Amino acid sequence: MTDTSQSYDAVTARCRELFRRKMKDYGAAWRILRLPSLTDQIFIKAQRIRSLQEKAVRKVAEGERPEFIGIINYSIMALIQLEKGVADMPDLDPDTALALYDAEVARTKELMEAKNHDYGEAWRDMRVSSLTDLILQKLLRVKEIENNRGKTEVSEGVDANYRDMINYAVFALIHLGEETETEPVQ
Repeated sequence: MTDTSQSYDAVTARCRELFRRKMKDYGAAWRILRLPSLTDQIFIKAQRIRSLQEKAVRKVAEGERPEFIGIINYSIMALIQLEKGVADMPDLDPDTALALYDAEVARTKELMEAKNHDYGEAWRDMRVSSLTDLILQKLLRVKEIENNRGKTEVSEGVDANYRDMINYAVFALIHLGEETETEPVQ
């Protein structure tokens, strides 16, 4: 579990650094995005990953890694939006945004550690393609919950689904990091 915890921290640190740099470039423009817009952004990234996994030819140089990073960062943005609500204008300075980011990563890692304990690190035997499919399944669930205006009868809310997507994407990046691939992560 220590190895998983350290790998998790390394992956989320890379994602955080990209988030920090984009906050410097764009500010908190993402704060105006409603949850369905964030869900759709995550869906586009997951669909692209699945397409890359199924097609032999790639016409754009970026591979799976940047898309998994995008899934993580957009999911964290969605969790922040759930907590703070949607803003009419960007309203977070970089330090505040990073503090909120760190809090969501900490909550999500805590969930991962609890589930990882109970499941015995079953994800280590999963394929990246299966993790992609699970992310897509979670996205379809979120879209359905959003279409039902957040109402569920027996299911978890969208926050649990976003957290699961983050964890699946982290696991995929850990797997991809263990493979020998020369693709740089941006």
